[in-house]
Amino acid sequence: MTVRSLRLLLAATMLAAPLPAAARTVAVAEQSIEQIQAAMTAGRATSAEVTRAYLARIATMDRKGPTLRSVVALNPDALAQARVLDAERKAGRVRGPLHGVPVLVKDNVETADRVATTAGSLALAANVTGRDAPLVARLRAAGAVILGKTNLSEWANIRSDRSMSGWSAVGGLVRNPYALDRTACGSSSGSGVAVAASFAAAAVGTETDGSITCPSSLNGVVGFKPTLGLVSRTHVVPISHSQDTAGPMARSVRDAALLLSAMSAPDPADPATAGTQVRDYTAGLSTAALSGMCVGVIRPRDLPADLAQRFDAALAVLRAQGATLVEITPPKLDGLGEAEIQVLLTELKADLNSYLGSTPAAVTTRTLDQVIAFNRADANAEMPFFAQETFEKAAATKGLSDPAYKAARAKSLRLAGVQGIDAMLAQANAQVLVEPSYGAAWLSDPVYGDQYNGPSAASLPAIAGYPHLTVPMGLVRGLPVGLSFIGMRGDDGRVLGAGYAYEQASHARVAPRYLPHADAGAGLDGQR
Repeated sequence: MTVRSLRLLLAATMLAAPLPAAARTVAVAEQSIEQIQAAMTAGRATSAEVTRAYLARIATMDRKGPTLRSVVALNPDALAQARVLDAERKAGRVRGPLHGVPVLVKDNVETADRVATTAGSLALAANVTGRDAPLVARLRAAGAVILGKTNLSEWANIRSDRSMSGWSAVGGLVRNPYALDRTACGSSSGSGVAVAASFAAAAVGTETDGSITCPSSLNGVVGFKPTLGLVSRTHVVPISHSQDTAGPMARSVRDAALLLSAMSAPDPADPATAGTQVRDYTAGLSTAALSGMCVGVIRPRDLPADLAQRFDAALAVLRAQGATLVEITPPKLDGLGEAEIQVLLTELKADLNSYLGSTPAAVTTRTLDQVIAFNRADANAEMPFFAQETFEKAAATKGLSDPAYKAARAKSLRLAGVQGIDAMLAQANAQVLVEPSYGAAWLSDPVYGDQYNGPSAASLPAIAGYPHLTVPMGLVRGLPVGLSFIGMRGDDGRVLGAGYAYEQASHARVAPRYLPHADAGAGLDGQR
């Protein structure tokens, strides 16, 4: 199949769902899952009407208007699925709080719908598998409507060290809804932006190191990276079996917990999920969760003054809710970054080769080497801004039996876990850690790529496989920033509870205004 044929195949499925006229207008902007469910329960809306409203909003704002480019494909059967769920409700069967609620799924997670799972690459344009990832199957069983697929940083941002977050050959560049010239971060950029812009009630993202928490923080939404193994990775385009996990992205902690409750379960095909218990993560949410809790505070050095001010205000909220705050001196973890990179590169080659071998025959790139060759053959489309040197490094690794890889994994796990998060919690006798998630969004830059600035809370919990929640803590110069809550392996409920109590006390999230740039109206033209 030629590259031109691949593009035509994608064009046939991207954003192609029809928009039949609705009998009544249903408001979906900034509506929670609970509010949407209440409207359907009261008969003020049907799932089909809610689905149409989201589709109309996507049509108006994602490829028109602010042109966010957060959604790459709409499910052509979404309305049909919604009607089935409406019929079930009419017959007296309601599956639960997600019944009839539309959600979006990142385009590296397979769905059985008639759309490709591309990971943002033209190499996977024919990857229409007919399979639901187990996490998607569970969402469907809970009654969620799979609305479509979200854009992402191509190959989940692992192809190049000089990448521009949020860009893929399939979907183009995702734009931040708070300032359209700013990054949406990666790799779950489309999911973060789609949730912020109310294109769905919630979305699924994936993270290897920061790919849920960064786009959530920079786009003003809640993102939760669960304990590794809580959510199955089967039929998800992989990077690293040591660090990959899917997780929920939503506009509130409760909505994220609702999605997590549906997604998490053991999966025989994913050994990491062995022993995972199905539970309701909303049951323990309480505004009193911080009362009497000891919270370890990580204050990064050289915080910009405005971010430091916002962080101090967030700490004051925690204190007012009854938390005891203990400042922590982070340990030196020399060699952690190098060890993590060796793990990711080695596992990328092994895990991606295994995944590609399971794709339909129409997918002609069956190995990482073949993907590299595909990119070289169509460099104008696949590599207009940055190359694939990270892929090339991964292709040169020696496999999972390599002693250097095994040593690197043991080292990274020890430094991030026992000597990192575990040690800091013990130092403060704390139940959770808090710190700024990231700095504010930087400019999208096709020449120099990502220009990360300020702190990043992602790496330690990502490497250790521990839970990490980011919750909006307000705006810095018009751009969202998040507060991170990090806990021990398996402490997902406690982390969500602490974040919920903070969220309910702070009400710090501000909806986006789709400004052309962050400084709009800030006096750039001087005084007249």
